[in-house]
Amino acid sequence: MSVLTIILVILGVGVILWLINSYIPMQRTIKGILNVVVIIILVIWLLKVFGVLDSMQNLRT
Repeated sequence: MSVLTIILVILGVGVILWLINSYIPMQRTIKGILNVVVIIILVIWLLKVFGVLDSMQNLRT
């Protein structure tokens, strides 16, 4: 996956979060929960893209 694709996805998620926080009327707590969930999903996706999660699955205790 190219760096440009990764940057575009991060920017897209940022714009979507900005639109949700600015223009969609919702309770503040629901917006906060939604922001946290989207950021966690983005971080997990980034870890998969960079192969960190794959290498962690190969670890044995």
